[in-house]
Amino acid sequence: MQIALWGATGTIGQRILQEALDRGHAVRAAVRDPGRLTVSHPRLAVVRGDALNPGEVAEAVRGCDAVVSALGPGRGEPAEMLVTLNQRLVEGVRAAAVRRLIVVGGAGSLEVAPGVRLLDTPEFPAGWKAIAQAAADALAWYRREANDLEWTVMSPAAFIQPGQRTGHYRVGTDQLVTNEQGESRISAEDFAVALLDELERPRFIRRRFTVAY
Repeated sequence: MQIALWGATGTIGQRILQEALDRGHAVRAAVRDPGRLTVSHPRLAVVRGDALNPGEVAEAVRGCDAVVSALGPGRGEPAEMLVTLNQRLVEGVRAAAVRRLIVVGGAGSLEVAPGVRLLDTPEFPAGWKAIAQAAADALAWYRREANDLEWTVMSPAAFIQPGQRTGHYRVGTDQLVTNEQGESRISAEDFAVALLDELERPRFIRRRFTVAY
């Protein structure tokens, strides 16, 4: 499969890139500054592209089987930029006639009780609320406006960080997945495993899903 990947230099994007290459896929990594991506691989092509420019998006992803986005607002950009980022990305994906799109979303909009989102709980860190709400708004936009595409928004567990690749995870949809201790965690490596599993064997077309241990 030929995969166009945005956000390949980030914590999650790096793991998605490695997992895709390890599985034998060809990856076209689109980055604003190609010099930031130091990975070298015969099935990896690095191209310059700004996700806020639909024309550059279309040029970067044209001919690919699927697009994966692990993008977030840049340093110093407002959290609300995330919605615009997704809108411009979709414009470019449409122009390139690519239908399959998987987007890394946020955990804040997952429900911890009926009608109660994680980001609305008293324990949710105040400093994360703006980006969590922006991710929730982006998901709502996909549900309203992007149903001509085979999109999937993938939310991580409440806590995601670099760790071990076990190949194991549990799946949920709009509810936060927790273990017996009430914890919601996933390594970035196993998040990448789950994302590539969805790309290879789709189960959540035009839906959001989440993974945790």
